[in-house]
Amino acid sequence: MNFIQQAYKGNNEWFHWVLTIFIVFIGWQIIGGLPLMALAFSYSAGLAEFTKAAEDNFMTLGIDKNLFLFFMILMFIFGLISLIIGVKYLHKRTVKSLVTSRESIDWNRFLFGFISWGIIASVVIVIGIYLMPENYVWNFKAKPFFTLLAVSFLFLPFQTSFEELLFRGYFMQGLGILAKNRWIPLIFTSVCFGLLHGANPEVEKLGSISMVFYIGTGLFYGITTLMDEGTELAIGLHAINNIVAAFFVTTNWTVFQTDALYVDTSEPSVGWEMFFPVLVLYPLMLFVFSKKYGWKNWIEKLTGKIEEPVNLKENYRVL
Repeated sequence: MNFIQQAYKGNNEWFHWVLTIFIVFIGWQIIGGLPLMALAFSYSAGLAEFTKAAEDNFMTLGIDKNLFLFFMILMFIFGLISLIIGVKYLHKRTVKSLVTSRESIDWNRFLFGFISWGIIASVVIVIGIYLMPENYVWNFKAKPFFTLLAVSFLFLPFQTSFEELLFRGYFMQGLGILAKNRWIPLIFTSVCFGLLHGANPEVEKLGSISMVFYIGTGLFYGITTLMDEGTELAIGLHAINNIVAAFFVTTNWTVFQTDALYVDTSEPSVGWEMFFPVLVLYPLMLFVFSKKYGWKNWIEKLTGKIEEPVNLKENYRVL
């Protein structure tokens, strides 16, 4: 069975999907958001200041950046837990089926995506700093930086895993068995992934052209998932991408404002760094993955039909 067909192993009436999405929303945005709201309110002088600070994502309240980052990640942890509950207890299928079509989760794939993209992303950032040093200010402070490293490596993978399992896992599988093909879930989840980031401050600063990067990134993760019949590579790529973004360079206008090594003081603008990953690095990574893992039949894997397996076992163990 391929990756999208894993959804056939569970309950697939429309209300199973609607209820799971509802549970995820409650867990992610409501329950997960309460600790962050409570933290922000504790730093506010009153409701008026709290309401005004909310317009700037509470960055004006003087909350410790690492503490604020952790509470932001906590929302996604609750979202991930909610998604797992919905898959196991409403759809009655294994969490593994949401991750991969393989007999077991391939952690070596996760590590390969994690390490390879970590090296490439770091090299690109260093080159950017070398070419335009006037735009960067050294910002290293030992205690907050190493705290940031710990929070990033320990907890950011929960945030990125939730996004990958929601978009490249749950939604891609659900739309795949609904549309009976691969290309509709690929395009739809990529666009939705981009739109999810539409509220980020950098989109407001740079304009809608920045969505090329976010939708292109979603398309990259989606192609990787469909070609590899699992999300392991995409989860690794996404995790290290956000980790590097958190600890290497920060600005005062992006969604990540951290105690990073450098502060980018340049004026927000659309430059080569917006299109270079989408047009050069992502195709390069897909080529590397295709050679390493023997990807073939690209057109079929990305656009082919999805059919319900004939001899699908009705009884299986839910882990």
